[in-house]
Amino acid sequence: IIILGGLVMDGFKKELDTFDLIIRNGLLVDGTGNKSQKADIAVKDGLIAAIGHVDGKCHQEIDAKDLVVTPGFVDIHTHYDGQAIWDSQLKPSSIHGVTTVVMGNCGVGFAPCKPEDRVKLVELMEGVEDIPAPVMHEGLDWQWETFEEYIEALERNKLDIDVCALLPHAALRVYVMGQRAINHEVATVNDMNIMRKLAKEAVEAGAFGFSTSRTISHKSLKGEFTPTLRAHEDELTAIAMGLSDAGAGFMEIVSDWNEPDPETEFEVLKRIVKKSGRPVVFSCTQRHDRPDFWKDLMEMAREAQKEGLPIRPVVTPRPIGLLLGLNGSQNPFSGTDTYKSLSDLPLEERVVEMKKKEIKEKILSEDPIKGSTFPLINRIGYSQMYRFGSPPNYNPKQEDSIENLARVKGVSAAEMAYEILLENDGNNFIYAPLVNYADHTFNVCQTMLEDKNAIMGLGDGGAHFGFILDAGYPTWLISYWSVKKKVFSMEETIRRLTSDTAIAAGLSDRGLLKVGLKADINIIDWDNVGSSDPFMTQDLPAGGKRLMQHTKGYVATIVAGKITYENGNSTKERPGILVRSVKDNQKVFALSN
Repeated sequence: IIILGGLVMDGFKKELDTFDLIIRNGLLVDGTGNKSQKADIAVKDGLIAAIGHVDGKCHQEIDAKDLVVTPGFVDIHTHYDGQAIWDSQLKPSSIHGVTTVVMGNCGVGFAPCKPEDRVKLVELMEGVEDIPAPVMHEGLDWQWETFEEYIEALERNKLDIDVCALLPHAALRVYVMGQRAINHEVATVNDMNIMRKLAKEAVEAGAFGFSTSRTISHKSLKGEFTPTLRAHEDELTAIAMGLSDAGAGFMEIVSDWNEPDPETEFEVLKRIVKKSGRPVVFSCTQRHDRPDFWKDLMEMAREAQKEGLPIRPVVTPRPIGLLLGLNGSQNPFSGTDTYKSLSDLPLEERVVEMKKKEIKEKILSEDPIKGSTFPLINRIGYSQMYRFGSPPNYNPKQEDSIENLARVKGVSAAEMAYEILLENDGNNFIYAPLVNYADHTFNVCQTMLEDKNAIMGLGDGGAHFGFILDAGYPTWLISYWSVKKKVFSMEETIRRLTSDTAIAAGLSDRGLLKVGLKADINIIDWDNVGSSDPFMTQDLPAGGKRLMQHTKGYVATIVAGKITYENGNSTKERPGILVRSVKDNQKVFALSN
């Protein structure tokens, strides 16, 4: 018997077996956080069959000498609810070593949904997650009404990674209450009883829990606040009790923490957890207008854990970065009437028009906020915008802000931004760190990550197609915090990307290199992990565009024993499936501490 990373592995009795795959000579980082060790790993029938010195025969062999072998990454905050229906590749997550995602976050999604409410959910998803309506109208076949029927539709698609689905509160509320949900009316006792029943049925069908949003930043493209914004504690408790009835699932929440203050709203979460017994995760970021209250939230979460209440913050490894450009869906002038009149022109023609003196003067004279459909436009200013550059600069200095550059040049900040957008034939981006950058450093991100109760995430894969590309957070955690800054060891970095996130989701069959678990594996050239500059590609339904990037350092990504990517290139293997939840996953969640 060979001991590796504190786990007992049967490595010698398999000598006469024939395996599907053997990875030899790699440095195994098993996901526990324990010290890495050199060993072979064998795969059979989609599971890890042996670890240690493996002498058996195999159909396929990989020499991982000088490479790092890890479990596949698990990302618990994504929005592939639509893409998992129309696409077989869940990029960009799948090219960043991610082998399992949890989608349906922030309370938005597409099931349950009555036929007459489809447009409402599309409009909400378009406004909240920046997925163009034409993309969804063409890509979604709507072969479902109930959540269980949606799950079945997901199962019919072959994917490059596994997906887990949350029940979105907005869809549930509209399904039960119709227009009353859009109008933010208080749910009746009957409404809540129905929601509880439907939540139970959704989890029994396979949902991993439910998600909700309580932030004014989440609006439909018409400017309507998300239907869940003012849902009362009783309603949230009723849905959580549906999870309790089913014996599985966690609650995901994003909030402004304003009702009436962070402490009061956090007490609501604690009461829900106490009554339902179900875990909670919440998005935790530093807002520039409230630079310190995140500390209180994280402290409250730590104290809740001491009370036996599984409440954990989800944090980012770098500031959430808005990429504003003519090639994307948003830029500082998107809300002006003159820019709107040009926005449908091809980029080359738009640049020609925008270089004309009279067009420039008109755009700069118009109000960019009044006509904007961008709910975050009021939260960013030119003092928080920077030239993105190539290679991308995610950590710009305060003196490099557009406001300061304009002051030095003797022009207005708006004019400076206008000039930057036109550089490189209109392909430039302006970088606007939305959160976690109030002091113009990564100190907040580092402090958040150092909290063992915090979960690394918020990359939003599958959403924000035209102005955010943060699904590569796993790559950033490795390349910046581990390789470059050496703040986190290789072992701790991998633990945060694998077992920690798997535990948070209630997934007990993955996240570790352990015999009997699912053979989701990454083979990594550790010191060379990285990403390319973001670029725009046009590969969505209805010809829709999205931001994308290339990756390096991922020598191979393996899902259920099948190699899905080699050096960032798809192998055409599609072993990914819809994963259904299992009972008692709160016990799994609690193992994190």
